[in-house]
Amino acid sequence: MVEKDYHHISHRKEQTKTKKTLWITLILTLAFTIVEIVGGLLSNSLALLSDSAHMISDVFALGLSMTAIYMATRKPNGKYTFGYVRFETIASFLNGLALMIIAGGIFVQGIVRMIRPEPIELGLMLGIASVGLVVNLVLTIVLSRSMEEEKNLNVQSALWHFIGDLLSSVGVIVSAALIYFTGVLLFDPLVSMAIGGIICTGGFRIARESYRVLMDTVPDHLDLEEIRKDILAVEGVKNVHDMHVWTIATDQYSLTAHVFVHQDIQPMCVTLAVGEMLTSKHGIAHSTIQIEHPLLHDHGEFGKEQLKVVS
Repeated sequence: MVEKDYHHISHRKEQTKTKKTLWITLILTLAFTIVEIVGGLLSNSLALLSDSAHMISDVFALGLSMTAIYMATRKPNGKYTFGYVRFETIASFLNGLALMIIAGGIFVQGIVRMIRPEPIELGLMLGIASVGLVVNLVLTIVLSRSMEEEKNLNVQSALWHFIGDLLSSVGVIVSAALIYFTGVLLFDPLVSMAIGGIICTGGFRIARESYRVLMDTVPDHLDLEEIRKDILAVEGVKNVHDMHVWTIATDQYSLTAHVFVHQDIQPMCVTLAVGEMLTSKHGIAHSTIQIEHPLLHDHGEFGKEQLKVVS
């Protein structure tokens, strides 16, 4: 059956490989999170507990990412005409905020532990951290390969989580070694706060990128003025205004623009030429070009000035 509302680009995503990758990552992360929480409590290591807090955020992040991917498979409808692909951006934004909140909690606990140091079971701390290093290394590699196959903001945010986890595991091992050789318990909260800094940095980057998509900002790799010049270079186009470029979801970009053309030019030819140029040169497959003439469409003083150029 032919759909009554045709879309030039698909506002849905079927990312089979990404789903499989995230399921594997979620199961492994959940299993190790439980191990790390128990180990952190038994060893009384704040560095290990702070890393487990990060792992909990990973489980939350992966759960959101899975939800976003399944939401993105739903078709557009009369209410959600862009479909549900932007849910992946909302999920990434929430993931970023969660990371920053967890980092804040780690900083507070680090300060408390610096004021009141507590004994640590180094053997257990080091053993669990070593297992964590292997797990996080494997998951980082898996997610990196998935990013190469199917670019996705959710996978990118998950990857940042596990890069942070990998560094956290290294930090916990270094902390255990330093305490073992020096006997200075202060290294545990210091390393945990360093881990918090890594978590906060990653969370901020994810939240910032997601925020920019939600605010419909121009994608970093696209130059608005360059696009304007390319549209002006199309035969018959004399002015480009009211132009907007934004990201719908990962690798899905949209553009709308009003253009003044000569009265004797064929509007359909201009629209076709501009659309082909935007797709081939800038990767913008979804564009809406409104053809105008200042004599027919009132633009106030701006239109009067353009009449001298267009007529």
